[in-house]
Amino acid sequence: MYQRPHVLIVAGLDPSGGAGIQADIQAVTALGCHPLPVVSCLTVQDTCNVYGADAIAPELIVRQLECLAADVPIHAIKTGAMGSAAIVEALARFLADRREIPLVVDPVIKAAGGGDLADDALVEAMKQYLFPLADVITPNGIELAQLAGLDDIGQAAETLISQGCPAVLATGGHGTGPKIINQLFRPAQDASRWAITRRGGEYHGSGCTLAASIAAGRAKGLDLDTAIDEAQRFVATAIDSPLKVGRGQPVPDRAASLPGATPAQ
Repeated sequence: MYQRPHVLIVAGLDPSGGAGIQADIQAVTALGCHPLPVVSCLTVQDTCNVYGADAIAPELIVRQLECLAADVPIHAIKTGAMGSAAIVEALARFLADRREIPLVVDPVIKAAGGGDLADDALVEAMKQYLFPLADVITPNGIELAQLAGLDDIGQAAETLISQGCPAVLATGGHGTGPKIINQLFRPAQDASRWAITRRGGEYHGSGCTLAASIAAGRAKGLDLDTAIDEAQRFVATAIDSPLKVGRGQPVPDRAASLPGATPAQ
């Protein structure tokens, strides 16, 4: 009997299937891991924007986490939209005795269409409780600026590191130019850079896909740099053949790298 590495996912549900926990499940599965999905919030969302979100009761999430942990080995953890500050604090308590498990935090604050997915209390809770526990956080440029209060990517990343965040992968999917540049900042090290060709505009769920893919790599025992490298290649393949789901942003085809996959038309 074969056991795949397990990735615990705590994230929001996107009814369009483009982002959120569905994107995470697809990416983790495609990269050879088994997802353990725990929904943190329910959203009113399509490929254009987020119009509302309701958090799940923290007590229910804690019960799910404890039930899973008693039964299933957890090899990595990925978080997305968290729903509320109370959920962040509950997850941090769960993680307190599990510091050895790699944690990838995608600090989802706003949808690409501008809809809010985090209030000030939730953002502060992530910075105080989750960031210090993370293997890496993966903000896009807009999120990074909001988290650090600075527009310069390097200065913003260094600010979060000085506040206790071990590593910041500043993602470039919301930028401009012919290449998407992702930069990894760590204490007392030069920044590492990865680049993939930018294919048109933005993609619904590309940030979720990248963070979940990194978590899958870490679950498989890859070091952080190698996990990021694998994740970048996976995302590049997924956005090379995007899916048209709705009227808004195209969705990365996270099945594109699977044997027998039919390219999107």
